[in-house]
Amino acid sequence: MAIQTLQGADLLATRLNSLVLVPDFFEGNYAQHEWFPTDTEEKKKALTSFVSNETSIPRNVDTLLEITKQYNTLFPSVSKWAALGLCWGGKVAVLASGPGTPFVATGQVHPGRTDKTDAEKLTIPHIVLASKDEPVEEIQGYADVIRTNGIGGHVETYSTMWHGWMGARANLDSEEGNAEYRRGYTQVAGFFEKYLR
Repeated sequence: MAIQTLQGADLLATRLNSLVLVPDFFEGNYAQHEWFPTDTEEKKKALTSFVSNETSIPRNVDTLLEITKQYNTLFPSVSKWAALGLCWGGKVAVLASGPGTPFVATGQVHPGRTDKTDAEKLTIPHIVLASKDEPVEEIQGYADVIRTNGIGGHVETYSTMWHGWMGARANLDSEEGNAEYRRGYTQVAGFFEKYLR
């Protein structure tokens, strides 16, 4: 897991004075740097297998819902839960935000695989912080749905930030990158704070 992602979790925990858990959805199996570029059949096969198995959206939605049940048992003093997904994890978070969700609020940052129809199924407040690299039409679709659904939420594009600026690709050595990383986590914390209190 990228240190920048763990530091982001620490920022949320500090700001919210809350327990923040970062589950390993890949169970220790990660995409390997040597698979890129995917210029051989072996590399393509390895990446395709990883994407089909470890990053399977339906599998990981089920995993998120199941581990949240386990967390309720492990941490009985926690009465409200929120979920934040980065990249493809954003798709997982939004798909776990419909009827029967265990969460009071969810969000996604530099979301991957965005689809406006996912936003139409929301039953809880949801925040989306997009980068300049996400599909403008899909992000606008989310904004339109969230603005009119009566549930609550926020959609914003960080127009100078790249996909991954709050996760593994965060550049904390850059003044602007560090500032926008911190602003993003502060914004998510402020959003969650309204629903977790």
